[in-house]
Amino acid sequence: MSAERPAEDQEPVRDPGPGGPAEPVSITVCPDGPLLVRGGYQLLDGDDRPIDPGRATVALCRCGASAIKPFCDGSHKRARFRAR
Repeated sequence: MSAERPAEDQEPVRDPGPGGPAEPVSITVCPDGPLLVRGGYQLLDGDDRPIDPGRATVALCRCGASAIKPFCDGSHKRARFRAR
């Protein structure tokens, strides 16, 4: 028989996201381009509602010109976005 631990002693449950619970999250900054997110992540909108990424790896817009925000659509090239 095992005793339950108080809630404050329990580790938070992490949403496994598209990559599954065993995969660590990695974020790669593309030079003058998007952020590539891989692993067990969960995307949330401004009201903390989940956003379905539709795939295991996503490219997030950094330039602000994408028509499909928060995802990258390649507009950074046309906008001549340069990271500082």
